[in-house]
Amino acid sequence: MDTEEIRKRIDRIGEDEKPESLKFSVKYMDSSVDPNSNFYKFCNGKWIDTHPIPDDKIQWSAFMELSERNRYVLGKIVEDCAFYDNPDDPIKAQVGAFYLSAMDTLTIERLKFEPIREFVELIEKIKDSGEIILTISKLHGKGISAMFSYSSDSDEKDSSTYAYYLKQGGLSLPNRDYYFLEPFEDIRKDFKRHVANIFVLYGYSEEDAKKSSDIVFDTEVALAKASRTPVELRDPEKNYNRFELRELEQSFPNVNIKRYLSEVQLPPVKHVVVRQPEFFENLEKMLDQIPLSSWKVYLIWKILNFASPYLHEEVANEHFYFFERKLFGRKKQEKRWKRVVNLIDGEIGEALGKLYVDQEFGEESKRRMEVLINDLKNVFADKLDKSDWMSDKTKKMALEKFSKFRSKIGYPTKFIDYSSIRISPDDLFGNILRSEEFEFEREIRRINSPVDKELWQMTPPTVNAYFSPTENEIVFPAGILQPPFFDPNMDDAVNYGATGGVIAHEITHGFDDEGRKYDLNGNLNDWWSPEDIKEFSERAKSVANLYGSLEALPGLHVNGELTLGENIADLGGVSIAFEALEKRLNRDPSLRKNIDGLTPEQRFYIAWSQSWRANVREEAIKWQVSNDPHSPDNLRGEVPARVHYAFASHFKGPDGTKKKQDTIISIW
Repeated sequence: MDTEEIRKRIDRIGEDEKPESLKFSVKYMDSSVDPNSNFYKFCNGKWIDTHPIPDDKIQWSAFMELSERNRYVLGKIVEDCAFYDNPDDPIKAQVGAFYLSAMDTLTIERLKFEPIREFVELIEKIKDSGEIILTISKLHGKGISAMFSYSSDSDEKDSSTYAYYLKQGGLSLPNRDYYFLEPFEDIRKDFKRHVANIFVLYGYSEEDAKKSSDIVFDTEVALAKASRTPVELRDPEKNYNRFELRELEQSFPNVNIKRYLSEVQLPPVKHVVVRQPEFFENLEKMLDQIPLSSWKVYLIWKILNFASPYLHEEVANEHFYFFERKLFGRKKQEKRWKRVVNLIDGEIGEALGKLYVDQEFGEESKRRMEVLINDLKNVFADKLDKSDWMSDKTKKMALEKFSKFRSKIGYPTKFIDYSSIRISPDDLFGNILRSEEFEFEREIRRINSPVDKELWQMTPPTVNAYFSPTENEIVFPAGILQPPFFDPNMDDAVNYGATGGVIAHEITHGFDDEGRKYDLNGNLNDWWSPEDIKEFSERAKSVANLYGSLEALPGLHVNGELTLGENIADLGGVSIAFEALEKRLNRDPSLRKNIDGLTPEQRFYIAWSQSWRANVREEAIKWQVSNDPHSPDNLRGEVPARVHYAFASHFKGPDGTKKKQDTIISIW
């Protein structure tokens, strides 16, 4: 199809869609609230009252505000790529063609289910259970999740090399709990209705669609029974189980992993890491117990579910109705251009990321971040050295591990080259499949190779950060290094409270209940003494108990074990960043001045809390408590500040009196 014809049918992004500027502000505070009783509302009360959740969002928060700002910038970038021919710039040409293909709704409506016909026919041709694994390998190679999952990552016991991982998977609902627990009964009913509706849209009769829905649900229930809980999935040692190839054959003959590995063209390997062996043991039995006809129905569903967001409007709307409205409470779809930006970021994200960095990210921001990180590193090293509960031997090893810690800021030193992917302006689903195939093959090819330490797990525009235990590093994309988190026009107290707290949060992940199990080389290794483990575990238990006592919603408690690592990191983040600020103020007393009637220490705590300002739908909170290792935002903005040792000395109640601090918790 003529590219110019597609362009004529696409509406441009309006200038009126540009989000408001973002910042820390005392105008967001509600000073009528006692900070010692509800610090989160004290810091964010007026913002919460004046920033309702937009209908197309499941929450509205500082992170979402910045994400929307970034998405507007990205939208203008992809639009420029699409509306101007870029023959001499292959990156812009690819990004532009991808955008056109996704915005060309006329072609998508005309094609209906045609893009997935070949996959359905592939499944319908399966003659016996022995061919199931062959089909699974082909689906996985195109990015279509089914039956179990896989990944290519650093070997956690030889972090210098890439290993292949096999994992539980195959579910459509967020985790196993959704298939069994009483609070999700309505979700299960809605899910079965949704599956039936999709089959009807595909052409099944009402009766056949209902039967197929029952088959899909029963199959996924069996997979869910074999799956570990979100809490169990947090234990890195239990989720690392090496199998030599002959052991795989002996242990799971029905699954025929050897055939699967051959079909995905895995290079010769000494071992594969099986995350959850009992899942594959149960899958062995399921392949005998579940009829071939049922497996076919399940696999057709997995294809339909994967493709639904990218097919014609009727199907995409049905997908939205269940997976966004019912699961998360989103009231209406986001504008198409916004969804397309997310899609491109997910498929060829580093191509789009490079364009974003070239336009948006200045080296001055990177330099100032490096100074801030060094301040925080010095404080944490000092905390390790002066720890009063860690033995000298473990302390020495901890300091050695931390000496090898490194940080990445802004963007990769080299970007992934997507030039071999054919991106067509009139073939959305084909573009997605080819991008998924590229990524699958890229990850397969690197097995046995040395780990590329310059690769990132997030794209540059991402409003987030992460710690990698096998790399022993923190990574801060350019997307988060701007207001309201990092603001070069704000005082140090605000930047140390917001960005500094997040940086220190990521630093401490190397020594939380999971990260501490990795040694200085990023390998799973029991390097702590039994006495130190006992001391740490007692402190960690107090954190788990504290958060487990808190309600995310009336009657719905936070899972203290699931959120333990992130809560430890939040507590450490505030503690480390606070000490770094104090050292900076002591080095330069001229910085110790009140602004807006607030001391630097008060602005520090308030900035931390304001970085977690949010309004969240109840459905999303319920999902978070069941799935997410992070506590709800209001608790993240409240608890780490309130339990910090210095908090009470800096805040008085509305009556002007200081209150005694009830709880002080500190690990780092």
